Amino acid sequence: MSDTTARSGTRLTRRLTHLYVGLALYGASSALLVRAGLGLEPWGVLHQGLSERTGISIGVVSIIVGAVVLLLWIPLRQRPGLGTVSNVFAVGIAMDGTLALVPDVHGLGAQIPVMAAGIVLNGVATGLYISARFGPGPRDGLMTSLNRLTGRSIRLVRTAIEVAVVVTGFLLGGSLGVGTVLYALAIGPLAQFFLRFFDLSAPGARTVAVAGRTSRGAILPR
Repeated sequence: MSDTTARSGTRLTRRLTHLYVGLALYGASSALLVRAGLGLEPWGVLHQGLSERTGISIGVVSIIVGAVVLLLWIPLRQRPGLGTVSNVFAVGIAMDGTLALVPDVHGLGAQIPVMAAGIVLNGVATGLYISARFGPGPRDGLMTSLNRLTGRSIRLVRTAIEVAVVVTGFLLGGSLGVGTVLYALAIGPLAQFFLRFFDLSAPGARTVAVAGRTSRGAILPR
């Protein structure tokens, strides 16, 4: 086996590791925000609201919503990648698994650290998942498709989608609180930092532009 083939195989293994560890950590981080009880990330608010209304676990709701959003890609002519399909299932499974292991926490002395851990872990997961470069998550693919079709900025499209998601989730009974606000403020800088930290690009070929876009809330693994 040539050195080039060996390096290629090693890099693919690292990319796959980043992908699936990132997705698992994303689900775990979302579960920690649920247990903290101080507010969820925007899509988590919707998932929790639907879970409250249907009695279905929040992880399974996440899978169903991801699949429905993925179906919206068809008329938008957006092509999924391995990361896209894996995202639909892996995040929800990891979320339900973490919720089964981590009990509810009570009192701000416990809730605040759990919330902080969830937000930071979400940033780590984002950096891992995106650095794998196996395609956007279903929700991000919807965002980038609408950006392409409407000509509106990524920031405007993402904001419009997430405001609609948060409002709908809140009306359904989802948890909206200080954690939601802190997540919105922190996830961009965290994602940018961990994207650079986990970047698999060859030395001298790193693309800061991707990380810069993430810091403005452009590309996250949802």
